[in-house]
Amino acid sequence: MINFRPIIFFLGLVLSKLALFMYAPALLAFVTGTEGFIDFGYAIILTHLFAFVCLTVGRKKNFSLNARDMFLITTFVWAISSIFASLPFVFISHISFTDAYFETMSGITTTGSTVLSHIEELPPSILLWRSTLQWLGGVGFIVMAVAILPILNVGGMKLFHTESSDWSEKSSPRTKSIAKNIILVYLLLTILCIVGYLFTGMNLFDAINLAFTTISTGGYATSDASMNLFTNETQWVCILFMILGGLPFLLLVQSIRNRSLSTLLKDAQVRGFFILIISSTLLITLWLYFNQNVDLISATRVSLFNIVSIVTTTGYGLDDFTSWGTFPVIIFAFILSVGACSGSTSGGIKIFRFQVALSLLKKQFLQLIHPSAIIVQKYNQRPVTEEIVRSVVAFAITFLFTVIIIAAILGFIGLDGTTSISAAITSVANVGPGLGNLIGPSGNFEALPNTAKWVLSIGMLMGRLEILTVLVIFIPAFWKS
Repeated sequence: MINFRPIIFFLGLVLSKLALFMYAPALLAFVTGTEGFIDFGYAIILTHLFAFVCLTVGRKKNFSLNARDMFLITTFVWAISSIFASLPFVFISHISFTDAYFETMSGITTTGSTVLSHIEELPPSILLWRSTLQWLGGVGFIVMAVAILPILNVGGMKLFHTESSDWSEKSSPRTKSIAKNIILVYLLLTILCIVGYLFTGMNLFDAINLAFTTISTGGYATSDASMNLFTNETQWVCILFMILGGLPFLLLVQSIRNRSLSTLLKDAQVRGFFILIISSTLLITLWLYFNQNVDLISATRVSLFNIVSIVTTTGYGLDDFTSWGTFPVIIFAFILSVGACSGSTSGGIKIFRFQVALSLLKKQFLQLIHPSAIIVQKYNQRPVTEEIVRSVVAFAITFLFTVIIIAAILGFIGLDGTTSISAAITSVANVGPGLGNLIGPSGNFEALPNTAKWVLSIGMLMGRLEILTVLVIFIPAFWKS
């Protein structure tokens, strides 16, 4: 049977922590004398009250969770906590609940799509809250990817089953230790990113906000101009920390502990990540140099920034790459859904799934040549079971159909083909900007109909939770004993 009490309890636990993080922007509004102190006070009270009710109703001496409970906890916590996280947007920015929920879901899933314009004119408290949502969403997804998804084998995540994925009583101390180390590394990278931005001339407020959204690969900026507002040195710092945010944090912890980069560089997924970035950047750089008359250094910087921003699903804007010509748009359209490494803050399909698919293709070719041969498919020196292959294939098919369905709905609503398809991809892949004049790097999602915003909000949630985690709860068999 499904245990609703622990689900309610976990929801209350998350909401109580969410309310605590609201204190920082409220304090900022009070100290600076800007708008938001009273509004955040209302949001804090409402969130604390609902959290208290959930903790009281759901409290139980011992919890015993099964797979169905984990699916429900994962989906409900992200969906419902976004309702309360959206309250400051309604109270302060005076936007509709639809826009507020879209902005919040985009933030907490680290997608980075926005319905807000003239961002630099918003109160500092709401800017800090947007950044905080992405920072929390980034670390929350890492913990989920390391501790929950490998157990459920969502999309082949069982490949990354480690001690941190073992919830048994015997391994509990080890699991807590690994989760603690991941959070410490996340904090360390955030601080280093803040320092890096300060050294390039950025003010403290922008440095904190942009560090939050860089490490989380979220992409919310403090101005409509995004990264165009800052120096070339700032952009290089941003490139470095976007790449770090796109790496598997479990391997980052091990590398820091061993004081060696070999742990990272030996990983097939990390190598594939860097190969994709380098090859794509080289192609775009040469295109800009020979076809757009951009000098080589600038072409390299702008190309690398945009490639890293899209591959890591950060979504920061630097120039409008859709104006560079057809070839770059084709490249960006492809990498729009690829994503970075599993166990990072990035969204997308993830590098390892493409590598498993290529490994399966190689195995199939060898099997055709040698029908009687016994060929063991491996990934990172670990055997890839049929169960994992099926899970990866199921995820790929579901990802494709989800994008098609969302794009079809947006087209039915009345959006043009480029906007519909790219909006569907960018929401499910948690990238941020789409293609075209409306939602491209120079636009935003404000003009979309409310129905489209709700559809895309669902798409962002599904993409962040690896799609199948959400879809499985709509299967009738899920609710049967």
